[in-house]
Amino acid sequence: MNTTRCDRTPAWGALQAQFDAAGRTFDVREAFAADPKRFAAFSQSAPHIFADLSKNRIDAATQTLLLDLARQSGLESHRDAMFAGEKINTTEDRQVMHWLLRNPALALMDKAREDINNVASSLTEVHATLAAMLAFAEHVRTDAAITDVVNIGIGGSDLGPQMAVLALDEYVLPGKRFHFVSNIDGHELAAVLKKIKVESTLFLIASKTFTTIETMTNAHSAKAWFEAQGGTDIARHFAALTTNVAAANAFGISTTFGFWDWVGGRYSVWSAIGLPLAIAIGAQGFRQFLAGAHDMDEHFRTAPLEANLPVRLGLLDVWYRNFHGFTSRNVAPYHSALKRYPAYLQQLEMESNGKRVDASGAALPYATSPVVWGEPGTNGQHAYFQMLHQGTDVVPVEFVALKTPRHTLPGHHTLLLANVLAQAQALMLGKADAGGHKDFSGNRPSTFLLLDELSPATLGALIALQEHRVFVSGSLWGINSFDQWGVELGKVLAKDVEQRLISGNTDALDGSTAGLLARLRA
Repeated sequence: MNTTRCDRTPAWGALQAQFDAAGRTFDVREAFAADPKRFAAFSQSAPHIFADLSKNRIDAATQTLLLDLARQSGLESHRDAMFAGEKINTTEDRQVMHWLLRNPALALMDKAREDINNVASSLTEVHATLAAMLAFAEHVRTDAAITDVVNIGIGGSDLGPQMAVLALDEYVLPGKRFHFVSNIDGHELAAVLKKIKVESTLFLIASKTFTTIETMTNAHSAKAWFEAQGGTDIARHFAALTTNVAAANAFGISTTFGFWDWVGGRYSVWSAIGLPLAIAIGAQGFRQFLAGAHDMDEHFRTAPLEANLPVRLGLLDVWYRNFHGFTSRNVAPYHSALKRYPAYLQQLEMESNGKRVDASGAALPYATSPVVWGEPGTNGQHAYFQMLHQGTDVVPVEFVALKTPRHTLPGHHTLLLANVLAQAQALMLGKADAGGHKDFSGNRPSTFLLLDELSPATLGALIALQEHRVFVSGSLWGINSFDQWGVELGKVLAKDVEQRLISGNTDALDGSTAGLLARLRA
């Protein structure tokens, strides 16, 4: 693998010159007026997804320079190293192979690929675990006595399966309800426990190490509730998604499904962490979910850079973050079932690329991850769209829309599509008003992702697209997108503060924390 940090390439300086000469004052409206074929040039199809990038502040010259930047930075080499099973997570000395979780069986793979021998044994393990997990999922689905499934996890062990189960609600087996508990705040678990019964509930404890403080606190509280309500068969009503089988057994759990150290939490929905989704939509649906993601993997692995959608999106992110100086990106899915999709992307991008040093530990001279935020349309239109249209900050927007709904209510979907198209149009075109208060500056960039429908396959492709897009920008920035040391410090300090809250000891504490602690104990 041969990579170069983006700011150390000739293309970086060329892009700065391009931005100064044309990018800073680029107007999308003028670009459309000058080029009637702009839509075709800046849109493309990828597996299960059509993307329109034409409303972005980019032209052919800029796109060419961005592709030069990708090649000079060694993006292709870095991508190929990941798919070859090399240990590109250098700070943890690990492979990065979440893509292998959705790879078809070895017999179906292209045996001409050079990297097969490096991953064949892992793929065999993946499919053995997948088969066992899906068999268990089908068993739960056919067990009419189990009506509620409670997933207890946090971070990737919560956001991924929760987002996917909500998104695919139309495919969920009738008679099963799904609950997700992640917050250590007891109000969340208590609210779920009010809705369920001991005899009809299956608890899934999702923690790779079976030591995650939030997850295990909730797990022990759930177990205590179960036993206090007369429950006795822990083995039937609890299962664990963990590699620490001994700790799960000590807890009383006999059914466990593991995963590997090359699966980061925010990339783990494809693994045993996806068991809630597998129970919800069934083995066939879960395999379709994996297949959609694999289709996008192959697109990212094989498509030329100029026709590679994750690459084009990732390069656009670099252009906006480092040259235009845009600090955030809004995610606006126009489908109510995608309500947790923005939160999922927050972790995916900000935990992956929210880094201030490169892979060698050197401080970076440029910005990295933008703030990712959003809310489903049309709700967002009545909340924060005021700022998007008339605020002082320019915020690129990423719309997600579906061609075909699964409901039959007349008129609703046409109105929904009219709104998402109109919002993208209004952001770009704006509206002049001499009085000022009704003036819309326009030229506000947006990307439009269109899916034919929201199905297991299309959702899988959409998530994989975002994973690879984050890889692209992180690769160019020269950072390790696959560790998350920033998650640890606060958790470590919390252990000390917890004891101080009990004892009241404020020795050697900073003044603010000591004052708050004393007030909380008063």
